[in-house]
Amino acid sequence: MKKVIIVGAGPAGITAGYELLKQTKEYDVTILEESDQIGGLSRTVVHNGNRMDIGGHRFFSKDERVLQWWREILPLQGREALDDKLLKRQVSLSPGGPDPETEDAVMLLRKRSSRIYCQKKFFDYPVKLNWNTIRNMGLCATFEACGSYLAAVLHKREECSLEDFYVNRFGQKLYQMFFEEYTRKVWGRHPQDISPDWGSQRVKGLSVATVLRDIFWKSMPSRKKGREVETSLIEEFWYPKYGPGQLWETAAKRFQEMGGKILMNQKVIGIKTEDGRIVSVQTENIGMQGMERKEMVADILISSMPLKDLVLGMDQVPDDVRTIAEGLPYRDFVTIGILVDRLVLKNETAYRTLSDTVPDCWIYVQDAGIQMGRIQIFNNWSPYLTKDPQKTVWIGLEYFCTEGDVYWRQTEQEWINLAVKELIDMEILSSTKNVLDFHCEKVKRAYPAYFDTYSQIGILRTWLDRFPNLYCIGRNGQHRYNNMDHSMETAFAAVENILRNRFSKEKIWNVNASAEYYESKKEVQ
Repeated sequence: MKKVIIVGAGPAGITAGYELLKQTKEYDVTILEESDQIGGLSRTVVHNGNRMDIGGHRFFSKDERVLQWWREILPLQGREALDDKLLKRQVSLSPGGPDPETEDAVMLLRKRSSRIYCQKKFFDYPVKLNWNTIRNMGLCATFEACGSYLAAVLHKREECSLEDFYVNRFGQKLYQMFFEEYTRKVWGRHPQDISPDWGSQRVKGLSVATVLRDIFWKSMPSRKKGREVETSLIEEFWYPKYGPGQLWETAAKRFQEMGGKILMNQKVIGIKTEDGRIVSVQTENIGMQGMERKEMVADILISSMPLKDLVLGMDQVPDDVRTIAEGLPYRDFVTIGILVDRLVLKNETAYRTLSDTVPDCWIYVQDAGIQMGRIQIFNNWSPYLTKDPQKTVWIGLEYFCTEGDVYWRQTEQEWINLAVKELIDMEILSSTKNVLDFHCEKVKRAYPAYFDTYSQIGILRTWLDRFPNLYCIGRNGQHRYNNMDHSMETAFAAVENILRNRFSKEKIWNVNASAEYYESKKEVQ
């Protein structure tokens, strides 16, 4: 049997292994995972009975194959979840589906709600031209925003940077209010210094015009079916009962039941090549004293490890390729889970919530005076992420940084002190007495970045494509800011290449590279 080595037990790696063994018995498949957890960035961290979603993962896709794959692993709910039941909220149910109150293997249907914190006020996200926005901005700023948008429509910039991309779509005023500072927080660079590629992948099809169009259609008394599907999907998403890690842990277990192997704490430190092919992988067991090393034969290598580490771990790398790999940038972040008895913020919407907590899944912090980038309210993702959702609120606070910088080096207590102070400054918490528990998670290389040597990544990719038995998949494996479903699609394409003995890697690399991507494209079944 041919030996397949897959590096990384995240969405891309697990999907690739699962699909290979599901479709054929001709391969001996082993997944190597550097950490001691399944799921990569899509893992779920458990702390004292409360669960943290690292980064926040809405399950949606325009790809029916992805949707069906998720349903195969975790079926959609057939009865109400705890909060829906207690509050008598209406929710779509799947006939014959599991009851979340009595069964764990279940996918929930959740309401999406997000806002932006800017200038000490809360704005709807996506930005809507409604009374709340006008009131928060003021008439003068509103007219200025409309004027700058019209100016952008009439005169388009040449898109040489991410700033150009945003200004062309939203105008100078809205760009400065809602994109400039948040982008700087996420990447640690001004949008002028970032490639427009990131915007074209993450903000496709979005503009003030489309936002206004959706507002107009939603206000009409009757709508065509296609429009109903589009607006409803903006407001709902799927979510595993116990967070995204539950789905990948379940899929990993099924992969193992089919004969696949998963080796944890295995860091890949070298890739050996001969005659233009990958022949073996060298690993180091970082979970043992003495750092046990071994070499594993690889007839096929599927890599979702950071592209930088892959290239620098290979032998016989040309100097120009090595230089590009060394310069590929990443952004790291820290997530702080804080358990509180209550929030100062009150639910002022018509949507009922437990303890009258605000219904937001995410709150994006655009304010320049706050270091925090984003807030998650885990209770709203799933009531089962919180040990006692009727009496406590479990929130996640995200800070973007770079490994080794002053923020990355902070102790857990320093992080908690900063986070709580900022929550009080934002009037989300009233005092430190509200805090019942906390936990800190540091995540390396969470976001592949689009500056420095990224502009030369095509040279690196061309060199890698010379190895017929090497497949680069996933977010870090391609150095592309993919969503979870995009990462899965790269795995599907890689498996198809292997099974059909297809040489060209174009289909794998082109996932989320040129095709339009709309969250509202596919109807949730």
